[in-house]
Amino acid sequence: MAAPGNQMSAIELARRLAELGDAETAIKIYEAALKEDGTAPMDRMEAACAVLQYSENYKAAYDTFLALYREEAELRGNIFGILTEAFYVPNVKKQEKRYKKNCKLLKSYPYIFRKDFLPFEELPVQFYPYDDDGVLPFYKDEERFDTYTDINEPRIKHYFFRDLEKPIFAQDIFSQYELEYLKDNVRRSDWIARENHIYLHYSDWSTFCSWLTQLDLKPLLEDEKFVFLIEDEKSLYPIDFKERFGIDYSQCPTKPLHIQEVTRLIWHTQLGTHNGGDFFNEILHDHPNIIYDDSLMFYDMQEAAEIFCYNAEKIIASKGALTWSPDIREQFDAPVLHQISNLKTASKKDAWVAFFMGSKGRYKRFYHEHARIVPPLLIQPHFHYSETDWSQHPSGRIAISNKNYRKLMNFGIFEQFKYIKTFIPLRRPTISHTSTMSFMKHISKPPEFYEKVAEMEKRPVFPTISDNVLITITNRNMMGAEHDRVYKDSCVVRFEDAKLNPTATFTALAEFLDIPYTESMTYCSNDNGKMVGGIGFSTAAVYRTNDEYCDNYERKLIEYLLKDVYQAYGYDFMYHDGKEMTFEEVKALLEKCKTNFDYLIESNWNVKSLIGKHYEVPPEKLDDYMKERINYILEVNKDFRRLVAEMLSYTNEFCNTDGDPLHLVPLLNPVPELLEQPLYH
Repeated sequence: MAAPGNQMSAIELARRLAELGDAETAIKIYEAALKEDGTAPMDRMEAACAVLQYSENYKAAYDTFLALYREEAELRGNIFGILTEAFYVPNVKKQEKRYKKNCKLLKSYPYIFRKDFLPFEELPVQFYPYDDDGVLPFYKDEERFDTYTDINEPRIKHYFFRDLEKPIFAQDIFSQYELEYLKDNVRRSDWIARENHIYLHYSDWSTFCSWLTQLDLKPLLEDEKFVFLIEDEKSLYPIDFKERFGIDYSQCPTKPLHIQEVTRLIWHTQLGTHNGGDFFNEILHDHPNIIYDDSLMFYDMQEAAEIFCYNAEKIIASKGALTWSPDIREQFDAPVLHQISNLKTASKKDAWVAFFMGSKGRYKRFYHEHARIVPPLLIQPHFHYSETDWSQHPSGRIAISNKNYRKLMNFGIFEQFKYIKTFIPLRRPTISHTSTMSFMKHISKPPEFYEKVAEMEKRPVFPTISDNVLITITNRNMMGAEHDRVYKDSCVVRFEDAKLNPTATFTALAEFLDIPYTESMTYCSNDNGKMVGGIGFSTAAVYRTNDEYCDNYERKLIEYLLKDVYQAYGYDFMYHDGKEMTFEEVKALLEKCKTNFDYLIESNWNVKSLIGKHYEVPPEKLDDYMKERINYILEVNKDFRRLVAEMLSYTNEFCNTDGDPLHLVPLLNPVPELLEQPLYH
């Protein structure tokens, strides 16, 4: 029957097109019907069957079947049969083969004490592949499909290294990625002369057996680091290996940490300016389970890695016939150089780890011979300036590209770390802006300094104030693509939370980074060890508005054009009334903003002699040249401001230059029960 008013519904139209032989259009209509509200369950099922059978967009059908299974009890039998036939049966032999392989491995493994593995047919959980990466677990007894699971998702979701006084204990871990993370980052007992196995407790034996159809245990069991405890065997933790197995690890010689053991990176981003990152460095500086030193300029780190790798490759190729150059021998500890000499090849990752871990006077500070875990490398490559390109993507989104981010990614070191945690300091944008302006105003360097920087950057560099209002508005370093490896496991940390509620914030940050919350995180270790309440913990920077460096029109503009950032991260508006503005109103506001431009003009005139020297302008023509130069800079920045405002008047959806949608990185929430003051707004 036709829809009311003799107008065909999408389903009816799709049927009619199929009858007429236009299968291609019919399938498109069926796909549209899946998104249409109010479609009857049987019609949705019909559309899903057609899409599953004839379209490449199988996920649309899959999602519809799952929704109907959960919503319509009378359809469950039919839907379950369809899903089983389409997705489970074609993969069941592969799952059974993996299960039997893992059972065989565990039967000969010394540190699992229960070995009555269930027959494959009796496993209580079936796994329905959803895509190339993940599955949907189906619990037979409950007749329930669980949520999508990717066991290789590169994200550490558990707090494994909270307490290192005892061996690691973890509960119901079914992530291949997390299990490999434990294996790679917990050192062998015989290397540290103490019992240091990883105790994995599984609360239900049959569920554990079911997940053996998905996991690959072979690489996990090779070093015999894991002890499997099932159900009430939890009480065995920790095992006395000397008493039970006759193994006395205290008699083993310790093995120094090798640079290639370091597989974990913590990236403390510095893709914005004056966001409070130095405070986080002060807190993490002396953490006993981190390899870290003060943040360095990226080009210095880049050059150091390239020089080190060049020397290392020569040493490796000569099989030790050559020796390290005197400057490297003077800078690095001999044990680390010996490690490098015996590698097959030296990567940039090896160079950075060696640089931070093996520089003389640092090694013992960072690591001790009985440490249970391999420390992560914490880096914060620093940049002189921050620039972000904006353009309109064909998808309609705003395509953004941070130049410093591109430099980091193009260097190729991040991909050499298997495990990456990223945290992004964020500060109220108006105060971040004025702090940057204050810094730029007061910076004082001789011209030779800027000539050196210009040579490294391969472009003229002058100590002039840029359009930081524009830089603040366009910087979206708190956004990342879902499949961007360095943002996959990331969080934003508010500077205000760290200052006003340091215990609650750094306890939460320690959990996110999977490091213990230690005494070293209660004081600023590179600020003369000031305890809480000292200089490092002063809250003045939270409230200092630097009014002389910004007018209220600029503040209103920043708040309005970054309103999504303010709302997502808990900042109240102080200058914008919260109402929407037309593009004409925004243009009128742009005309009133002047403080940043006043400083820009003044700073250019202050270095006119340096500019004249770089561009070989005769002294008698320099003033006219400067007027033209300044007018050009102003017009370019005003045009870009208008363009950015216009783009944001149409959309606040962003993507990278490849078209991948960007999302705001989740906010790290301070531990509620440890709050000392109300959260900053």
